[in-house]
Amino acid sequence: MLGEIVSSTLGRSVSSRVVSPEECGSGRFRTLNGETDPQPCRSTLPALPLHILVQLLSRLGLSGLGAIVFCLALAAQTVVRPAEPGGPISMLPSDLAILEANEARKDLNCTLTPKKNADLGFDLRFHAAYDVSIPLKELDGGDDMLTIVFRVFKDGDAIHPRYFTQHILVPPIEENARGEALLQGGFDLGEGSFHVDWLMRDRSERVCSTAWATEASLPSRDREMSIFMKPGQIDQSQFEAFVDDPVIHRFDSTPEPLDVKLLVNFAPQDKEAAILKPIDTAALLSILKAIDHDSRIGHLSLVAFNLPEQRVIFRQEQASHIDFEGLGKALQDVKPGIVDLARLAQKHGQTEFLSSLLEKEVGVAAKPDAVIFAGPKAILDADVPQEDLRRIGEIECPVFYMNYNLYPQAIPWKDSISHAVKYFKGTEYTISRPRDLWFATSEMVNRIARSKHLKTSALTLDTR
Repeated sequence: MLGEIVSSTLGRSVSSRVVSPEECGSGRFRTLNGETDPQPCRSTLPALPLHILVQLLSRLGLSGLGAIVFCLALAAQTVVRPAEPGGPISMLPSDLAILEANEARKDLNCTLTPKKNADLGFDLRFHAAYDVSIPLKELDGGDDMLTIVFRVFKDGDAIHPRYFTQHILVPPIEENARGEALLQGGFDLGEGSFHVDWLMRDRSERVCSTAWATEASLPSRDREMSIFMKPGQIDQSQFEAFVDDPVIHRFDSTPEPLDVKLLVNFAPQDKEAAILKPIDTAALLSILKAIDHDSRIGHLSLVAFNLPEQRVIFRQEQASHIDFEGLGKALQDVKPGIVDLARLAQKHGQTEFLSSLLEKEVGVAAKPDAVIFAGPKAILDADVPQEDLRRIGEIECPVFYMNYNLYPQAIPWKDSISHAVKYFKGTEYTISRPRDLWFATSEMVNRIARSKHLKTSALTLDTR
């Protein structure tokens, strides 16, 4: 119900963007959106600007915000950057003094509940988070602005803190409103132990401040995992999903660079859903990034398609890196839930599309070192017929399927892509958690590298 009200109230999907410190300083409100958050929002309400949330609650019969608790997910605060690279960071002396004091204050009555241990997301970044509750009676609706300022530094390295800021305009609130506002914030970390000094103030300079420690660590069984941030690194969460991580990008060279072909089904995990959920998008992009970042990958060809819509969305041939920005723009043009009428009339239109895609993209003259499928369960009315698969012929390279399935117990059966991959003697991995992604990618690329090495060795022997 709430999702329908969001759509009808806004008339569009809510978008997210990063604002500059200058915009924050001018008091403009940053657009917030769980739709591109790399981690699932823990709120029961969508991450929306406060004034829009007021409209939604009004339509639900909760006008005036009386006697309620509502949630506002702050999609990670903005890092404070110097005016010029390498220059000093400009901060209010009063804010710095409060952070340095490292003591709790409640001039402004608020309660902060930090998450002591950061969570590893599908984007292979640690996400530290906190909740802040503040009574509505503390807020001067329509004429108030809350400013959040905090710093984070690695334990033992207090001289190199990272500062964050956020400005929140408070909408009009009924005079005798009861209940609380629940704000959620966060930032991203590499592995390590960190200290946080935090404050929130209103326009009357009333302050709520506190400090806490947080930890970003992998369990012992996952110590060999490599995440997409360096140890000790501190950063704002990524607001845009379709950007690359320049930090982890093929530092090593390899004597036998691999050439892989990727076919990715950008479709909702729930076949009844019209659009991809944020966590589904993040998981599929993380699969691509995990492969793209591997030092052994030399070239990639990418075909992004949408099986329900029966069309190819984006294509990239023989590139050294995936064009994530181009992929994001292409996906923006997807019209959720809209399928060509002629295709809809076909009895097994999706099966025919998948069959045609396999024949065109897998049974081609070019010979990559591996063909990799990725996507959610593709449960179709009928699988690709055996005669269509036989027509493609034998594939002379390893075939893999990275099946993203958040709930494998609920959907344990094989899908149509699984059956095709099995026919070609391929290997399927189920990706349900971030650790599944890393270990599946590592094992898969190892197998591709071994396969190519054996072929190269055999060719060398044949030429002697």
